[in-house]
Amino acid sequence: MKPYILLYMVAALLLAKPIKAQQYSQLHALDNHKAQVYYSTGHADRAKTIANRVDKAMTYYQQLLGFKPAVTLLILSPDDWTKYTSVPVVYGMPHYANTNTLVMAAEDNAFWKSFTPPLDQLPQQLSQQIKEVYKDENGNLSMQPFFDLLALHELGHAFHFQAGLNMQRKWMGELFVNTLLHTYVAENEPESLPALTLFPEMVVGSGAKAYTYTSLQDIDQLYDEIGQEHPKNYGWYQCRWHMAARQIYDTGGRLVSRKLWNALKSEKQKLSDQQLVSVLEKKAHKSYADMVRNWDRDTKL
Repeated sequence: MKPYILLYMVAALLLAKPIKAQQYSQLHALDNHKAQVYYSTGHADRAKTIANRVDKAMTYYQQLLGFKPAVTLLILSPDDWTKYTSVPVVYGMPHYANTNTLVMAAEDNAFWKSFTPPLDQLPQQLSQQIKEVYKDENGNLSMQPFFDLLALHELGHAFHFQAGLNMQRKWMGELFVNTLLHTYVAENEPESLPALTLFPEMVVGSGAKAYTYTSLQDIDQLYDEIGQEHPKNYGWYQCRWHMAARQIYDTGGRLVSRKLWNALKSEKQKLSDQQLVSVLEKKAHKSYADMVRNWDRDTKL
């Protein structure tokens, strides 16, 4: 399988880097949505579909967390992609151009298609699952369903960024938004769960022997280095957090993200590893603490 993962590589590294304010006079505005929405010429239908989904997710996140961020949503053609974001992100990857501008692709693209594994080299059952989950309306395979859901992962970052939460660890910010994403999909779009979960399962199921870094301490201390120099390794971490988020939701239920939000909101100072596990277990949910305790053991499975 091709490396996942340019997927989160640039997004994770550049989420909080600001760019100069942009004027959107060359784009079309889509009014009456939770975010300020602008889209490229010829993509009104795609913009409405994405904006409606972001509306639902924003409303759900707001009700769950009791906080409302300011978000600008751009749905861009390849020609407009580089005009409205200064970060060097390949076309097709949802990302933040700054802490409140969420950028998404308006068109199917080679990047999404590049993550489709060679079906003839996979077990027949897995190959059939991929065909069922990631086939588009024309019968072609594309990871668009997965990447479209990642926009809601990025949306989650706006909440903790703008609320000023001390996330304690860099990996905690990623685990939090993945849990938020999984909770939203499970509660509101259960039909989309296969698109969200199948790809991470494939990546993690391939094992971790090929990766230089596998511990939570590694990713926290070498976050930028791993993202820049070992993108496939970084993507493996993201897939682990996706799978952990699923387990946390299944164990902790609908309110588990809010419990973590409240726990982190109450801890202003940097916690030691032992203190963090204690706070996760006592103030959030035992499943978060179990993920930390069992991380290295589960890596070897």
